[in-house]
Amino acid sequence: MAAQRSVAAQSLAVKRAEVEFHNFASLGEPERALAVYREENLRRADFIRRHLDLIGALTPFLEIGANAGHSSYMLVNEFGADGFALDISADALRWGTVLQERWGLARAPVRVAGDALHLPFRDGSIRVVAAFQMLSQFMDIEAVVLEVKRVLAPGGVFLFAEEPLRRLLTLRLYRCPYYDRMKPWERRLYHWGLLGYLVRDVIGAEQEESFGIRQNHSMYLRDWRALLDRHFSECRLEVLVPENGPAERWVRRLAIRLDPHRSLWRAAHLLGGTLAAVCRKAGEPAGPAFTLDQFQRVLRCPDCGGDLARGPEEALSCTRCNYRAPLEGGVYNLLPSAEKRELYPGDRDDLIDFSRPGHERLLGEGFYELEGVFGNRYRWMKERATARLVRVDSRPQRLRIRGYAHPLAFATGRPVWIAVRANGIPLPKKTLDRPGLFVYEADLPDAPAYSLEIAAGPSWRALKDERVLTVNLSMIRLVPRE
Repeated sequence: MAAQRSVAAQSLAVKRAEVEFHNFASLGEPERALAVYREENLRRADFIRRHLDLIGALTPFLEIGANAGHSSYMLVNEFGADGFALDISADALRWGTVLQERWGLARAPVRVAGDALHLPFRDGSIRVVAAFQMLSQFMDIEAVVLEVKRVLAPGGVFLFAEEPLRRLLTLRLYRCPYYDRMKPWERRLYHWGLLGYLVRDVIGAEQEESFGIRQNHSMYLRDWRALLDRHFSECRLEVLVPENGPAERWVRRLAIRLDPHRSLWRAAHLLGGTLAAVCRKAGEPAGPAFTLDQFQRVLRCPDCGGDLARGPEEALSCTRCNYRAPLEGGVYNLLPSAEKRELYPGDRDDLIDFSRPGHERLLGEGFYELEGVFGNRYRWMKERATARLVRVDSRPQRLRIRGYAHPLAFATGRPVWIAVRANGIPLPKKTLDRPGLFVYEADLPDAPAYSLEIAAGPSWRALKDERVLTVNLSMIRLVPRE
């Protein structure tokens, strides 16, 4: 039953998209990302302080869906806790060293690449599990809660924040992008407080959805409450209800006035918002048994559940099976072996990742020099470019191209388009009506290898730049059809 729930909760295709996205976006724009991370840490630290009487000791903690681990670094350095930052993207976690250097932090969490549905931790081994803005990426949120509950010690605490509440007052017409990608009419409606009455789910979900990361915005406040009450002996909830303009502010105030307890409950049901919670697992907390120099004692093999031993080169190895996880760039990859093979294929001829050395051997003509930082490495395209991919998987294949359309590409008022031919066969054309990140996907005919001709338009030029540009690309790969 657990395995069936896990498959339903998050598909392998979504996990693959998360690995790509977190590596690409975690520090793709360093100054912007660092500013966002600082703001989030201030908000999250304030939330933790308000509930320290219920949370209690923070060691050992586990943050799931940690991205670059910024909130784990906050727990370690600001609260003096010891613990683990876990994310499905090992690459995103590696950028944590940049945070540590830029912020002058003395200490770091243990960084582990892992799956929130198969946590590589022993039963009852963790004092506090934290999750920020990540539960909604699972179609079955209860499957994650059950796994959190498994690793929590008796009396342990699950705290999460910034999870979306479903909104009743909306027509659910379409997915809306982040503010910086909105069209002028969308921005006007946003400032008036009217946009939320039209969109399908929270503003910004469109970017992750277009990338292949499925979002679960089906939970009303009462659904969250029922879920948490089923699994925890005590819960405190905090809700934040939007009031982006007069149209939301008036409804919010009216809903509070009509609520018999003058609470935000009715307003949250009508307008949605975000939820934060601190939940205690039943049982009495035991004394501290965790020591950082023996952190492997709370881990377990993701394949067989056996003990993990730490060798002289810091590698972790299972004492029961042949599972092994070296320390690579400060990160242990503790994904189950089958997932690890799929999500971290290494240097293969069916994958051109522009952030990795040697990718140019599979590129042909039509690309400019490599640009970007960290995982956000890309090449601008001319009007036409070529590449070659060699199939290594017997399953039916799908082409996946990750790219970015610059606002200047839309200066003529025409949409941006991308067209691909594989071995001379035209694939479906993709049209973009707004700037930003995009993913092109198309099923491929059966063949041992693919010569790709990629065309894009309209072409444009930037000031003081003689190059003729269209879009830039950061990944070209084959993935199995699902």
